[in-house]
Amino acid sequence: MRTLTAIVIASLLALAVLAIAQPTVPSLPFHDSLRGTAPLDEEPKAPLIAPTENKDVIRGLNYAQQPPTIPHKIDNYQLDKNANRCLGCHARSRAEESGAVPVAVSHYMDREGGVSGHLSPRRYFCTQCHVPQADTKPLVGNTFVAVEDVRQQPDKTKKR
Repeated sequence: MRTLTAIVIASLLALAVLAIAQPTVPSLPFHDSLRGTAPLDEEPKAPLIAPTENKDVIRGLNYAQQPPTIPHKIDNYQLDKNANRCLGCHARSRAEESGAVPVAVSHYMDREGGVSGHLSPRRYFCTQCHVPQADTKPLVGNTFVAVEDVRQQPDKTKKR
């Protein structure tokens, strides 16, 4: 029994020595993808916001039912429960006059699929689906390929 106790005590002492001997400070500085190497108790300087594209060029869509992006600046647009500046140009009644793309008919449909003469409340806040774009370097890599560009390669192992 004394031998077992001695082994347990020796093992615990060995573990304690190993724990104390380990360096407590990592050899590399802490790096966070959003904070960089700034210490946790300091506020890093925020990166500059990339300028919004203002080309008025309609981009192609990458998948079915994708909301189109906004091809112009919307800085200082009022978009709240009291006003929707987007509708000043994009309302179906104003689109021909302004030259803007009219709001899709789907935005005038209720949940049951009935079409009404006014914009559906669930489609009123445009920027919950439509977003302006900035010409920036992607934050992460992307290998997306549109379905139209996916070509099935012929199987060369099959004999004809």
